[in-house]
Amino acid sequence: MKSRITNSEPRTPTARISGFHSSFEIGNSKFAAAFTLVELLLVLALLVIATSLAAPALSNFVRGRALDAEARRLAALMHAGQSRAVSEGMPMMLWIDEKTGNYGLEAETIGPNGDAKAENLALDSTLQIAVQNVGAAAPLTFRNLPAVRFLADGTVDENSPPVLKMTDSAGFSRWLSLNSGRTGYEIRDPEK
Repeated sequence: MKSRITNSEPRTPTARISGFHSSFEIGNSKFAAAFTLVELLLVLALLVIATSLAAPALSNFVRGRALDAEARRLAALMHAGQSRAVSEGMPMMLWIDEKTGNYGLEAETIGPNGDAKAENLALDSTLQIAVQNVGAAAPLTFRNLPAVRFLADGTVDENSPPVLKMTDSAGFSRWLSLNSGRTGYEIRDPEK
């Protein structure tokens, strides 16, 4: 004998999920379940709170990135100046214009046509640069601007500034400090 299933037998609840809505079948009735307006507002409120807590940390991160990127760019230009001084066998000058926020690199002695490889760069508008001549006998200048001289042997001239300081609008700073062997500058965080 075969048993027959009829519609009068109780059915177990089943769920089918489609998108954000789910529908439940209980017996012959269908019930649709969805997020209520109160639940959606609660989730949005939690997102606003989480964002407001994370925003200050994120803004410090973004601000610090501009300062770090500019310090790395200046350090790369210094390295290029050293390499160029060694390869061309003549001193290179990295000049810094504190007032306009510009800096650049060119040969100390140039021919009648100028230095074809000279570079001029501008600081990010939110940053300032300062030359710290602490301990230097006589500040080195190039075209009446403070300068760093890279010698043909790969070292830094002893009269070059020992520290270049970059500061952002919030007062955070990075220093490019001359190392003890006068072989180059290193990026330092004075707050650490």
